[in-house]
Amino acid sequence: MASPEIETLTQALAKLPGLGPRSARRAVLHLLKKREAAMAPLLRALEAVNEKLTSCHVCGNVDTSDPCGICSDSRRDPRMLCVVEEVADLWALDRSRLFPGHYHVLGGRLSALEGVRPEDLSIDLLIGRVAAGGVDEVVLAMNATLEGQTTAHYIADRLETLPVRLTQLAHGLPVGGELDYLDEGTLAQALRARRPVG
Repeated sequence: MASPEIETLTQALAKLPGLGPRSARRAVLHLLKKREAAMAPLLRALEAVNEKLTSCHVCGNVDTSDPCGICSDSRRDPRMLCVVEEVADLWALDRSRLFPGHYHVLGGRLSALEGVRPEDLSIDLLIGRVAAGGVDEVVLAMNATLEGQTTAHYIADRLETLPVRLTQLAHGLPVGGELDYLDEGTLAQALRARRPVG
């Protein structure tokens, strides 16, 4: 049986996404075994992030500086703005290194069932950023869910009067996807978004 401190560490790790009790125990055992090589650097990194963690007042990203590294990067194209639901979506898109512009994190999506209203999200801040000028294109990168698409339509309606090009991510067949493994919604979207060959 582990000491109360080690058990507390295990329980804390088990609360992280993707880690259950067994995975948390394995992680704790690894940290204990590799104390200097793994635990000490992890503690230092956690303390450093904990001291500096903040939300970017411009886009809503989570970083250790405000404005965040993306907003303060002069190589980014300020005329392009990609709207995402959550910070995890921003990080996923940015990891691809395919979008050269800036981002805006809504902090969720509209949901009548969950009681999430437009004023609960940073939609007004988004409209203000676009209305201030300098943005030529807004990319709506909402998840392909009912709530995500509802949010995208609401934002499109709010941006309708502003002189900005409005686009959204393509939906449909994934690269390497086989038709018989895809759900009906994905197939329907792929058929609706079909384009000429050649």
